[in-house]
Amino acid sequence: MALTSASMLASSLATQLTSAVTMAEAVLTVGAVPVVLGAIGFTGTGIAASSLAAKMMSIAAIANGGGVSAGSLVATLQSVGAAGLSLSSKMALGSAGSAIMARIVGL
Repeated sequence: MALTSASMLASSLATQLTSAVTMAEAVLTVGAVPVVLGAIGFTGTGIAASSLAAKMMSIAAIANGGGVSAGSLVATLQSVGAAGLSLSSKMALGSAGSAIMARIVGL
């Protein structure tokens, strides 16, 4: 009986630990988005000069005859860089990030 109780306790602790790790992975994934976007040049004040974002914008503008198309990757990243992620985007990104990280660490 004592062994069964100890096994149940260990199983419960493992489940709680897995849940905590998954939540931490989701938070880290969502928290990394603004940092990464800012690092490549998608900032709250616009696209930073001489950055990867500026190069992406230049390529997109040349490909589209002088302008960046609404809804394109560059436009979407700039929007997220300037305004941040919506709640639904945070939830989707957090879920995807936690699933990927759980797969990587084997949970």
